[in-house]
Amino acid sequence: MCVNFIPPTRQQLTEYFHVDPPEEEWKPDIWQDYRAPLIIDTGTGPFAFMASYGFIPKVHLPPGKRFTTMNARAETVGQLHSYKSAWHQSQLCLVPMQAFVEPCYETGKNVWTRIGMANGEPFAVAGMWRGWQERDGTTSYSFTQLTINADDHPLMKRMHKPGDEKRSLVIIPQGQYANWLQCRSQEVARSFLTSFPADLMAIQG
Repeated sequence: MCVNFIPPTRQQLTEYFHVDPPEEEWKPDIWQDYRAPLIIDTGTGPFAFMASYGFIPKVHLPPGKRFTTMNARAETVGQLHSYKSAWHQSQLCLVPMQAFVEPCYETGKNVWTRIGMANGEPFAVAGMWRGWQERDGTTSYSFTQLTINADDHPLMKRMHKPGDEKRSLVIIPQGQYANWLQCRSQEVARSFLTSFPADLMAIQG
């Protein structure tokens, strides 16, 4: 599962994703509960805003509970309590990034491996977002990334511990950004949850 990614720059949001960057600054590496730019379209065109990485932020977990919601499995996203409401309400988003980081054990020990596009350009993965009512009356937002099985993917099957199921983020092709963001059918949304061609991806130095 992906727990760390490199977000786009402000310039990349404008040039590659054609949205105005949020006013708030963001960190160069995103981990759980860090805020990062998302892209959604509620019917008036795509726009970017800031949200926290992890569908249920730590501050909203029940007392004594500790679990992560940075990744939602495509196979169960419509059934699990944490995600099903947002899935059935089509609260879909794009998570723009320059790369994501995965553990690779081919050397016998974990080597954190940065994966991006072969052409070096930023890209976006499929995600879901939700809002939270805070105690001070404001609304905050959070997001998760959708993942699929990658046992047969030439690149992604090399990641994670030996014996573990291989998983991959769902990379949305650039020409399908608008269709994903505007999708309001769970059946159609599932048609996007497919593997991205390995020859268009690359391990970055």
